[in-house]
Amino acid sequence: MAHSDWEAVIGLEIHVQLATSSKIFSAASAGFGERPNTSVDPVTLGMPGVLPVLNREVVELAMRLGLALGCTIDQSSRFARKHYFYPDLPKGYQISQFAAPICQGGEVRCVVDGEVLSFRLNRIHLEEDAGKNVHDQRNDRSLVDFNRAGVPLVEIVSEPDLRSAAHAVAYMKAVHQVVVALGVSDGNMERGNFRCDANVSVRRRGAKAYGTRTEVKNVNSFRFIGRAVTYEIDRQIGLIEAGGEVTQETRGWDDEAGITRSQRSKEEAYDYRYFPDPDLLPVVIDDAWLASVRATLPELPLDRWRRFQDELGLSAYDADVLTQSVERANYFEQVAKGAGDAKLASNWVTGELMAQLNRDGVALGDSPVAADALTELLGLVTAGTISAKMAKTCFQAMYHKGVSAKDWVAANGGQITDPAVIAEHVDTVIAANPGQVVQYLGGKEKLLGFFVGQVMKATRGKANPGQVNTVVRERLAAQKGDS
Repeated sequence: MAHSDWEAVIGLEIHVQLATSSKIFSAASAGFGERPNTSVDPVTLGMPGVLPVLNREVVELAMRLGLALGCTIDQSSRFARKHYFYPDLPKGYQISQFAAPICQGGEVRCVVDGEVLSFRLNRIHLEEDAGKNVHDQRNDRSLVDFNRAGVPLVEIVSEPDLRSAAHAVAYMKAVHQVVVALGVSDGNMERGNFRCDANVSVRRRGAKAYGTRTEVKNVNSFRFIGRAVTYEIDRQIGLIEAGGEVTQETRGWDDEAGITRSQRSKEEAYDYRYFPDPDLLPVVIDDAWLASVRATLPELPLDRWRRFQDELGLSAYDADVLTQSVERANYFEQVAKGAGDAKLASNWVTGELMAQLNRDGVALGDSPVAADALTELLGLVTAGTISAKMAKTCFQAMYHKGVSAKDWVAANGGQITDPAVIAEHVDTVIAANPGQVVQYLGGKEKLLGFFVGQVMKATRGKANPGQVNTVVRERLAAQKGDS
């Protein structure tokens, strides 16, 4: 729905589970898929007399993310207690960061409609996750699994700079690409390792004051965030234009119904009664530690996207497809370097390879055709040993049967490039089709493709198409001259 008189104001809070083997304040496993309430210990369950001990790796991963996003790293941050009472919070409070987060400021850069936009960050802070409520409707009961309680998170909080659902989707995708590229998280949305809360309000275009916002909680899909934000913008505008008022509340996204649903009134910071956690010392980061983390930062996805265009000559679209994951970008770069032709490598990785993997539901890491095998195949194409059409047939044998490109050529023969052999086939085809020759000479030049096709059929697709085209033209031109 178009609303030219209105403007949306959107801020996102993205929760990212950090890639550690143990929890943020204890040695209990942070793994996924264990039997309920088995990845727990006295610290996780908040038993009396136990004390939290901070996981050093958690701090390093948060620093890594903050540096990559241009944040200021607070070299003396601290934890606070955030009080609320839900069954999945065993202590009655969550350990988080409030007044002194580990990262402040920074930005997220992303591509929207081919344009690079920058959205400001407010902060990135560390916190522990809560457990999981499981509602058993069949037996009319609710259960709690504390395995996830204490799992380390960072919360990435944007400023309210986003103005559309497209902005929200692009922003969320960009953050996901960065955390995965850095190794900060696996970004698995199905497991809840990367999820988003969207704060949405609307105001008359040109107004300075913000409208009343709602928070759409725990959206774990790029498609869902786009649909949820779009719906919420339309809902709020429709409500105001009908004479109603937006209520500040927390809402949930129901994708099946395509709507957000009210869940509870929205809390403010003072509702949580934050105060510094007395059991945890400030997190002190010295200059040497900060410098060592900075030195390990890899090339970020957006920088790689630009380099693929500027240095390798790829289109913005191809560069975007290739940088959707670190694994795909690395695979492509290995093939492009070995084949010596970035565009050819891009066409094969984004085309033949990805299409086959998608059809079979196979991840790139499990591809039967490794990067060096595809490099060998493309080397045979660029050398003229096989044609592009033959390469596709060869690729299928490589993918399904595990044969190498060179072995396939040895068994099936390479491309026919001998001028004498090609000329012989051309002459045979022309002699066998006098009617088509007369039509061609009479001006029906589209028949050129017919003659080329017949030669390719006679050679089982092995003749060099370019050479065949040239010889056919020459032979038919000669006949026209003779006539």
